[in-house]
Amino acid sequence: MVVPELRPWRAAKPHVTRVAGAVRPRLARAAEAVRPRLARAATAAKPRVARLARAVSPQAARMTRPKTWQYTAGAATAGLALAAAVVTAAGPWDSTGQRTAERDRAAVQERTGGADHGRNSDTSDTAAGTPRPAPSAASVLPGLGGGVGTAHGAPSAKALAGLLGPLLDDPELGARRTAAVVDVATGKQLYGEAADQPLTPASTTKIATAVAVLTALGPDHRLTTRAVLEPDTRELVLVGGGDPTLTARKDADGWAGLRELADRTAKALKKRDVREVTLSYDKTLYAGPELHPIGVNGNLAPVSALMVDEARTNDSTSGPAKRVEDPAQDAAAQFAELLADRGVKTTAPGPSKATNRAEPLAEVTSPPMSALVERMLTNSDNDIAEHLARQTAVASGARADFDGAGKAIGDRLRKLGLPVAGADFKDGSGLDRDDRLTADLLTALLAKAADPAHPELRPVLTGLPVAGFTGTLTTRYTDGAAGLVRAKTGTLNGVNTLAGTVVDQDGHLLAFAFLSTGANTEAARATLDRTATALASCGCA
Repeated sequence: MVVPELRPWRAAKPHVTRVAGAVRPRLARAAEAVRPRLARAATAAKPRVARLARAVSPQAARMTRPKTWQYTAGAATAGLALAAAVVTAAGPWDSTGQRTAERDRAAVQERTGGADHGRNSDTSDTAAGTPRPAPSAASVLPGLGGGVGTAHGAPSAKALAGLLGPLLDDPELGARRTAAVVDVATGKQLYGEAADQPLTPASTTKIATAVAVLTALGPDHRLTTRAVLEPDTRELVLVGGGDPTLTARKDADGWAGLRELADRTAKALKKRDVREVTLSYDKTLYAGPELHPIGVNGNLAPVSALMVDEARTNDSTSGPAKRVEDPAQDAAAQFAELLADRGVKTTAPGPSKATNRAEPLAEVTSPPMSALVERMLTNSDNDIAEHLARQTAVASGARADFDGAGKAIGDRLRKLGLPVAGADFKDGSGLDRDDRLTADLLTALLAKAADPAHPELRPVLTGLPVAGFTGTLTTRYTDGAAGLVRAKTGTLNGVNTLAGTVVDQDGHLLAFAFLSTGANTEAARATLDRTATALASCGCA
């Protein structure tokens, strides 16, 4: 089942017809296979769908003399909302962090057929070159969307101004606000209010960081933490690769595990008949100060190329928490304890730098960059954001500090042809109040992520929180456009932003960005949510 955000790909009508014909026999078999799971997922999603139905019923009551196209668009949107709810309840994530349907849709662009939905156990490269069954819904949804088969054009500028203008004029948004709405299918701006004026973006900065690092390294790149042995000295060096998701927990849950690294290292040392080492740690991948300009803050650890569990001092995995002062030293100390449990004695760890002559002993790697980007966006993870900014700098040959990372992000976006005029990146997370972005740039980033020519950027869209269901939007939109809005939030004192995608009543996928400054946080946030909800309910052609 595919959720609304998958529809930026515009398939030509003949292609849709061919794929539909090829997939029909397999759809019957797939339907029987997934029927029990869908039944369970539908039961889990039922309360949320009921709330959505209650939220949209007032809008339906206000409609007068409905026409055939209005019934059609309403049914399409309701179906997409139910799809979002069921997929969320069923758990649409695969082991790499990307939605299975995203990979299936990409595969079908390259060859006849797509995913085998688990029936073909041969996953070799040879098998990958042969036709596979097509995905279940990919050939159907384009007909509902803003591309082929849409009975009405995209919303008009006049209609959007009449709908959004009064909401954005709400004094609760503060002294300054900017906005933009773009038709994702065409990249055309449909609405703009001071859209080229830079404002403090807060955490919507992470959208830019995501696009930059995916462009620099690609969605399949992984971050590596290594243990190496210096020859003739028995100096064991733990080398940080800039992976903030490295974990020392017993259940690594798919992330790189420090315990696994200790297992492999101890085995490698014992094969060499080494039972005692001098332990050092190398965090030289990054340069410059580790402390963010905001100072010591529970929202972000010092940015070190070597850390475990984001340097948290409790068992939390997201949100504010007390952090250790020296993440690299803390990681090395935990590594020493794990080695001792495995029969390897170490000295107290100290800083060093691995030489080119060091012998590799063991390594662990992070999930692919696509998964890191998705986790960063869904949870608004500041630690991952700052590391991905520095990884962009490393890949670009820039100095891997705050200044170099900001410059590397800007350069990557400029090379993509994005409107970076007025943009200024002081960090990768948006915690720095001196960051500046425009609504034009934010909507352009989202449209670029949906561009079929840039499939490497798809995690930017799949990582956006789903209204009422995931990440930073879990508790928002519960009585509004739950399941229909996907957006990155941004909140600082007096700063409120929202940027994401929404499917309107006519089935068009729209990218939007709303930024405001000088307002009370709670009231302004509620106003932005109402504005996004209005956009979802728009039949403004």
